Amino acid sequence: MPDLSDAHRREVTTPYRRLLADVEASLYRHDPIGIADAENADEYSHEAATIVPRLRDVETVEDVQRIVHEEFVRWFSAEDAGPVDRYRAIAEEIGAALGR
Repeated sequence: MPDLSDAHRREVTTPYRRLLADVEASLYRHDPIGIADAENADEYSHEAATIVPRLRDVETVEDVQRIVHEEFVRWFSAEDAGPVDRYRAIAEEIGAALGR
């Protein structure tokens, strides 16, 4: 396996980090389960970290919405996550960041 240069590694990871930051910011801004506050700006970092890898093959905003909702159900519960419709605005923002 070829050794990746630092420059190449940064080139590969920079878009991932940007998307991770975008997803986390969208989750915080919309706060779908009501846990974000000024003292915990990174409240949704763990959820964002499990959502982003799943976005690789999405084709539609509906795919994004389903993934985000599934992760919230997994992290919390179906009851706490609420209905999938709650995640539409988040999915639209993430979809825009992905160019969907």
